[in-house]
Amino acid sequence: MEFRPLRAFVEVVRQGGFSQAAKTLFATQPTVSKAVKQLEEEIGLPLLDRIGHRATLTAAGEVVYRRGVKLLAERDDLLAELAEIRGLKRGVLRLGLPPVGSSVLFAPLFALYARRYPGIEVRLVEHGSDQLEESLRAGDIDFAGMLVPTAEEFDYAVMRHEPLVALLPAAHPLAGRESISLAALRDTPFISFEAGFSLHRIILEASRRAGFEPDIVARTSQIDFMVELVGAGLGAAFLPRIVAEQRRNPALRLVPLDEPGTEWIMTMAWRRGAYLSAAAQAWLALVKETRGA
Repeated sequence: MEFRPLRAFVEVVRQGGFSQAAKTLFATQPTVSKAVKQLEEEIGLPLLDRIGHRATLTAAGEVVYRRGVKLLAERDDLLAELAEIRGLKRGVLRLGLPPVGSSVLFAPLFALYARRYPGIEVRLVEHGSDQLEESLRAGDIDFAGMLVPTAEEFDYAVMRHEPLVALLPAAHPLAGRESISLAALRDTPFISFEAGFSLHRIILEASRRAGFEPDIVARTSQIDFMVELVGAGLGAAFLPRIVAEQRRNPALRLVPLDEPGTEWIMTMAWRRGAYLSAAAQAWLALVKETRGA
């Protein structure tokens, strides 16, 4: 099986269509369509069910996509390792970081790495944890900052344990408490992160364990906007203590969240058994050297 048609097929699925895949691959749409057709002929089964301008995965397509993502990641590992053997002088580190906590935990580490290894190009992407996990699984990045991963295919180093705090408007009747449970806030609207963020899932699952479905009045990926919404009296939000402390505001109060199963444990994760380039190994060594410092 050739990798070019497989990569074209994987990108069509990832990007949701042939035209977007063509842009990602720097190819024309007919070229991408031809490559996918070639792969289907080689396999002997249709991989996409084409309905008008939409294309959905067939049963065979789901198998080929799942396996293909891993094959392409392994191929990239092979090429990277061979490049190292040939005496690669300059490297590339591909990092995926979440918006929540990156400025506190990873910016100093990032700066230290750049000073130590000025010849290494750092390619940085920023997404919620769910998307970072998919990018890491696909081999698009070397490391991802994410909450403790549940998949056994990842190894990780714990960077920080932090409790969550509730951000309440200063005028909220419970803003003076020393700590608060989610059940006590069941009648308060919640301001949440987008669905792709682990904190959204943590709060949603904990609320359901407490016996209620939260009234989410706003979703955002921007911490500062979330804080402003709380300060304007729209509702309550939840952040790791280390992040919330940086955003104290006279219009809001920080109240420790007393709720089991809501601790924020940030890790630096990588694919178990994956090849790590010299640049990636240097990053991992720095993570282990400085974590908890």
